[in-house]
Amino acid sequence: MKSTAMTQKKNKKRLCFFAVVIIALLCLMIYRGNTTVGVTAYTIVSDKIPDDFNLYTIVQLSDLHDAKFGEDHVELVNKVKMIAPDVIFITGDFIDSNRYNLEQSLVLVDKLQSVAPMYYVTGNHEIATNDTDRIKDALENLGVRVLSDEAEIITLHRSAIAIGGIEDPLSSYLDDEEAVQASMSQAFKDVPANMFTMLLSHRPEQFEVYVEWGIDVTFSGHAHGGQFRIPGLGGLVAPGQGWFPAYTSGVHDKNDSRMVVSRGLGNSIIPIRVFNQPEIVVVTLQKK
Repeated sequence: MKSTAMTQKKNKKRLCFFAVVIIALLCLMIYRGNTTVGVTAYTIVSDKIPDDFNLYTIVQLSDLHDAKFGEDHVELVNKVKMIAPDVIFITGDFIDSNRYNLEQSLVLVDKLQSVAPMYYVTGNHEIATNDTDRIKDALENLGVRVLSDEAEIITLHRSAIAIGGIEDPLSSYLDDEEAVQASMSQAFKDVPANMFTMLLSHRPEQFEVYVEWGIDVTFSGHAHGGQFRIPGLGGLVAPGQGWFPAYTSGVHDKNDSRMVVSRGLGNSIIPIRVFNQPEIVVVTLQKK
């Protein structure tokens, strides 16, 4: 009896030890998964990509939400510099309306000025601050091209592609889909129909609209990767999509239109991520 009791006591101690170890490892994993930045790379293959834009490299940064990654964002900046992209896209929620700190986020842009040309569109949090003019002016003063329902045709040698960007629909009195349709109509009105097009738009839930307009590649964010990612299933919840959302990360393809969804860098209302490391997205264009 005494021996059995001692064995049970030892087993309980072992179980407690293993439980503490597992909890500690989970806490460490969650901590690292919220304070470090990963790099996710995709290749977009299309016969519409002009020869001179073959292997053109894009870095997408989304949903910073005033987060910091080291002093002066050193971790994030160094990783982008190592990628050496041809262009950088910032796809909204650069700041957070709940703890608005524009100057802190502008440090990141300042440190990336010399890396590559930058393009930016608003997210819902910029609109929610009622301070979008100051945000846009500050970014433009740092050399960022702010796209407000407009497209820019860029040339490389003898080839050209179009980069368009639309305002977040929160800026409109129309419902979201109508607002996006109106913005798309304005942005791409002067872009030739056969030109390879890239779109910066914060909202992935409007993918059907981007497909309808025949956009070749859309860059989006907003969903924060579903915040809590369930291995094998994906994100748990996202604004505008609800529970078990369809568009939280990765590349989505329909009718030769692709959408790249960034899991983003920061958090907003929900302060932590689970199985959902902040990410830098890298997209390389490849001529088919």
